[in-house]
Amino acid sequence: MTLPLRAKHALGQHFLRDESLLERMLDETPLKAGDSVFEIGPGLGDMTRVMARRAGRVLALEIDKDLVPVLRTQFALDKHVNVVEGDIMTADLPQLLTPLGAFHVIANLPYYLTTPILTLLLQLPLPIKSICVTVQTEAARRVLAQPSSKEYGPLSLLAQYRTQPRAAMSLPRRLFTPPPHVDSTFLVMPALQQPPVQVQDEAAFWRLVQASFAMRRKTLVNNLMSGYAFDRAQAQAWVQAASLPLTVRAEALTLEQFAALDAARPNR
Repeated sequence: MTLPLRAKHALGQHFLRDESLLERMLDETPLKAGDSVFEIGPGLGDMTRVMARRAGRVLALEIDKDLVPVLRTQFALDKHVNVVEGDIMTADLPQLLTPLGAFHVIANLPYYLTTPILTLLLQLPLPIKSICVTVQTEAARRVLAQPSSKEYGPLSLLAQYRTQPRAAMSLPRRLFTPPPHVDSTFLVMPALQQPPVQVQDEAAFWRLVQASFAMRRKTLVNNLMSGYAFDRAQAQAWVQAASLPLTVRAEALTLEQFAALDAARPNR
């Protein structure tokens, strides 16, 4: 079967094909012999092939229906690899991934879906060992951002609540086929055994984080008024109960301060 090299722009396809580079990328991950891997978007199967030599099992989810038969033919004799057709954003991931046991996620993410996919994975109630992904460098900065920086936001907090993210490798655009318009970063995010802060209700906590950043140029008080239908006095009392200044903006708050704000939430 002829290998289809034409990437589909609509699916954000930019392939890494250099095997030595892919080997070096895997060297940066916590992947050990015998581990299970969930690969999102195997593309032409280059990383899949390298992983299959190291991992105990690789489940590769591919959205491109034209690539699925090519991948299945390529790995037909490899019992380590299972190629599944599907969309990461709509697939029944607990049903699909539970048989893997604890697993690593390794992927070259489409740039236009980076935040939704990472948010989905970081909130997935499954035993993920690590999330190792190639993303646009701008997105990597959002994951790694610290308080009071322009990139800091809900994704930064979620990633640092669940994992210990680091930028493992810089990947210039020339390394991809076809080259994208921007450079990329390989992020390695080992999962934490326990989050660095404890919250009573995680769903309510992340709703608070999202509401706090709803209008970045507004103060925290104004965002809480809007997000929770509070009057100004109620929102100010909430912020003061968390020992925060009334003029503070969400981008200045640490994860620990958000946990304190959550703990002070009225009508818990």
